[in-house]
Parts: sequence; C-alpha cells; structure tokens
Amino acid sequence: MFAPRRTLLPVLVTLAAGAVLGGCAAQAPSLSAAPAPAAVPDSRFASSVAVDATFGTDGVAVTYDPALVPVGAQAKVTGETSGTSSVVTLAVTGLLPNRTYGAHAHQKPCGPAAADSGAHFQHTADPVKPSVDPAFANPVNEVWLDFTTDAEGAGSVTATQSEWAFTEQAAPRSVVIHALPTSTEPGKAGTAGDRAGCVSAEF
Repeated sequence: MFAPRRTLLPVLVTLAAGAVLGGCAAQAPSLSAAPAPAAVPDSRFASSVAVDATFGTDGVAVTYDPALVPVGAQAKVTGETSGTSSVVTLAVTGLLPNRTYGAHAHQKPCGPAAADSGAHFQHTADPVKPSVDPAFANPVNEVWLDFTTDAEGAGSVTATQSEWAFTEQAAPRSVVIHALPTSTEPGKAGTAGDRAGCVSAEF
C-alpha cells in the first residue's frame, strides 16, 4: 500500500539529504529530489585586460613615428570594467624625455597604417564625423590618456569612467599615442596631432 500523500514530502527531503551525505537516494531510484533552480546570470559586464608590448617588434605595439615613439620603447595597457565603471591605465618607457603626448582609446585594433585603429572610442557617438565638437570629444565621453614623460622617457596615466562602462558590444580595441597634447577647443576638440604609436588591447 502506498503511503498517504502527506508523507511524500518528508520522504523526498530525507532522500535528498541522504544523497548529499552518503548517496542513500541511489537505493530508491524511483524517488529523487527536484533539481535546483538555475542560477540567474549577472547582467553586468566585467572584464580585465593587461597588455605588455614593445613597439615595433611584436605586432601588438606599432610605431608610426620612430622619432617620437622609438622602436624598442615599451608600453603597458591595463583595463578593468566592473558594473558601471571602467578604468584604463597606460604606462610607457623609452619615449622622449620631458615631453607631453596625447593618447586616447580607439575603436579598432592597430594596423600597419596609422588610420587602421579608427576614430576615438565614444560612449555616446557623435553623429558628425570627424568628431571635433567638445560636446562629444571630451574626456567624459571618451577615454583620454595624455601623459608627460620624465627625464628617463617614462610616464603613466589612468583614466576612470565612473558614469558609464564598456560593454561586450561596445569597447575600445586599442590605445593610440599622439604627437601633441589633446585639444579641447571647438572645431579641434579631441585632436592631438599625428598618430605616433598604437597598442592593441581587447577591453
């Protein structure tokens, strides 16, 4: 005779506990505990990147102007995205001493030609190209990494975006070092002279 319906739940709980403690549920294959509910995935995008590269030797770091970014100079690009913020750090050695360079995150990876890395990465895209409007070309909407080297040609800078973050669908693919500091004036905002070097980084 089958047990009354009111005793079924305790039997299932007992068998489930037995499976955890010693595999007792295997003695009664016709009864098994209900599967645990599937975990709900975290909808936030999180990523980290760390790239160490030597300009002109490994394809990851390309120099377009060896007078400003010599072959053999080194760069490290790191990035962290978590929740609603992203942090990017650029550190360089072997560049010209006591000099200010412009630098920004760009949309595409580096290539043989300076233009291969595309335009600046923008959180809110400027509908007008090229983007030289300070409403879009600014360090809040883009990732600006201008830095000044020391007497040994080393420098570092960190940019933090605390109001938005990279996503799986929208993230930069390189950091470009420019010949000049970044301009902020209307009609020239975001420009920083020629592209002197580039480091590919999958943020």
